[in-house]
Amino acid sequence: MITSLRLKLPTWVPAEIQRARTCDTDTKKISLAVRLSAKNVGEKSGGPFGAAVFARGGELVSAGVNCVVGQHCFAAHAEVMALMLAQRRLRVSRLCDAPGAPYVLASSAQPCAMCVGALAWSGISTLLFGARRRDVQALAGFDEGPVAADWESELAERGIHVRGGILRQRAAAVLREYAASGGILY
Repeated sequence: MITSLRLKLPTWVPAEIQRARTCDTDTKKISLAVRLSAKNVGEKSGGPFGAAVFARGGELVSAGVNCVVGQHCFAAHAEVMALMLAQRRLRVSRLCDAPGAPYVLASSAQPCAMCVGALAWSGISTLLFGARRRDVQALAGFDEGPVAADWESELAERGIHVRGGILRQRAAAVLREYAASGGILY
């Protein structure tokens, strides 16, 4: 019987984020997330998704990429990995309770059903994303699950501001590349 769980990011991630210690604009935050997603595809280390958590001044707190297949864990989405690593680093279960709040999550793509649920309890104040749900489904073939039509207003009611479509074309190009390379759908 297995009684513990350990999830790891690919070994290339620390070097990739080393040059992005501070991202002072939304575009720079999404640019990092998209760069992580592209590297994940290029390295064949996971799906075409990247995410990062930033503190109030734009300081990078954590980063994540999709590790579902490599880690044998459906929950190892980029957003969840970045959020869990930020919570672990800051030693809080909700980011709004940590020094440096409010926190921003930047994702290369609009979150799926699971990740939208995780956002509601994560303690972030802002979600930024690149590619839209329809891009993820049409270009890469992923099933994003049953996301409510009013998901953005549901998050807004919980104090989470949402801004999407940032660098959408760059993020969509990564999805196209993943599909063209025969990437696994999970």
